[in-house]
Amino acid sequence: MRLKSQPVVMGIYLLFLLTPIYWLVNMSLKTNTEITSAFTLWPSDLTFANYVTILTDPSWYMGYVNSLIYVVLNTIISIAVALPAAYAFSRYRFMGDKHLFFWLLTNRMSPPAVFALPFFQLYSSVNLFDTHIAVALAHCLFNVPLAVWILEGFMRGVPKEIDETAYIDGYSFGAFFAKIFLPLIASGVGVVAFFCFMFSWVELLLSRTLTSVAAKPIAATMTRTVSASGMDWGVLAAAGVLTIVPGALVIYFVRNYIAKGFALGRV
Repeated sequence: MRLKSQPVVMGIYLLFLLTPIYWLVNMSLKTNTEITSAFTLWPSDLTFANYVTILTDPSWYMGYVNSLIYVVLNTIISIAVALPAAYAFSRYRFMGDKHLFFWLLTNRMSPPAVFALPFFQLYSSVNLFDTHIAVALAHCLFNVPLAVWILEGFMRGVPKEIDETAYIDGYSFGAFFAKIFLPLIASGVGVVAFFCFMFSWVELLLSRTLTSVAAKPIAATMTRTVSASGMDWGVLAAAGVLTIVPGALVIYFVRNYIAKGFALGRV
């Protein structure tokens, strides 16, 4: 009886999860008049004008370009910094290593609002305000600790004898790390890339505070859609649909790595 009820429960749960996404897609294919005038389960007058507006208006599509630029920058920087740090934590013991590891995690636990004003003043004084690298570096404060924590767990699962064998065979540290060690933790790198991408993609407070025009991300653009005629619900819904697409693609390509990360107990 219990097994028979599981598909029903899962079906209800999936329906609950997919309803907001369906309604977002439904709204994106309607005109503002239909959205505000009547309750309909599907568009009575199907239109793609909302998507055309986003794909042809620079104030909209540049938001996606800006977001992708600083998200990719942040992911690359976070992984490049976290790899040697995680290797040191997993292979060596030094004074204060556990305290330093815990301090890194406390940075990830802090809310972004705490750092918004310091980052704003710092970047304004060094002429980095409204640049992609400013947002990418700000997000590193939260993504690097998470990346170190995840990668350290994957690296700890690799026997130290592999390092010693590689050195005996004449490998330099760089050659060993790139040719032998990195392929062994490829799943961990994939998991880290996923989490770094998703945090930077959906984060709003810092990205909105540290940008104004040139590097304004799509998350900030979506909060400024009120015009003299009111809220443009159709365009906003279409923007929401297009915002989901990159995250869905990333999840699709790294889904096996994420599953392995859960299996290892580090995600």
